[in-house]
Amino acid sequence: MPDHFLALDWGTTNLRAHVADATGRSLLRRDFALGVAGLAPGEAARRFAEEVRPALAAEGLPALLCGMIGSTLGWQAVPYLDCPASLADLAGALCRIDQPGPPVWIVPGLRAQRPGDGGPDVMRGEEVQIFGWAMADPARQRGSHLVCHPGTHAKWVRLVDNRIERFVTAMTGELFAVLRTHSALRVADAVESESAFAAGLAAAGDGGALAARLFTARSRVVGGDLPAQSAESYLSGLLIGAEVAATPGLLGVAPGADIALIGDPALCARYERALAAHGHATTAHDGEAAVLAGLAALYRELFPC
Repeated sequence: MPDHFLALDWGTTNLRAHVADATGRSLLRRDFALGVAGLAPGEAARRFAEEVRPALAAEGLPALLCGMIGSTLGWQAVPYLDCPASLADLAGALCRIDQPGPPVWIVPGLRAQRPGDGGPDVMRGEEVQIFGWAMADPARQRGSHLVCHPGTHAKWVRLVDNRIERFVTAMTGELFAVLRTHSALRVADAVESESAFAAGLAAAGDGGALAARLFTARSRVVGGDLPAQSAESYLSGLLIGAEVAATPGLLGVAPGADIALIGDPALCARYERALAAHGHATTAHDGEAAVLAGLAALYRELFPC
């Protein structure tokens, strides 16, 4: 097994690249403004070779890529793997890019049927973080666990005996971005307010009738009950509160169950606050460390000792 490899989390808006060892320890890191949403067809391969590899002195290293780089917007569309799926299943479905030079693999992502409505759901990138989180502790690889990955498209995942059984996506982050910039709820000169965020959490109730509850972000301002500059924090609390109140139940999560949060520390802290209001105990885990651990675990599957 080569001592090091190139580990890439290549998303819609940016690319984070590491030279890592087989344990997932980062030896060198670089960030690039090369999100797949801004790439022309065929551009990913060229910029990977001409910019990413040289920036990390990684021209000779094998590479593992996860995230939206495997979507129709990315380097090459890689089919989803159906759930339930294990780390070994994911490793067996890696897509090797047909090109000269050191090998490059793209992680496929996962597809599942949503509980309740039976509709399809998909993820790309979060599955690597979830398996990385599980690999850090043998206890996480046994029994049933609920993992939440906050973000633009938040993922709520049921992990059973180290297999991703099912999951639900909530478009909370994207909805927040749209409402705060392109709706009657948009706010100029927003100021962060913890009390307004708490008021939004309380206003979310059981998460139902969200379209009706959203209007209170405007009516409270025009009625004089909420400073206009605090409305964005209120809106954030309302959306996160509604997600947290309603989504765990879709996965059959009992009230007060433990939930692991993986992602940006500041965003995880908001979800911790919301979940605590519903009696859930939480632990927060860094998303970047988790994705490195997950890619390293896949690397060890490719090159077992």
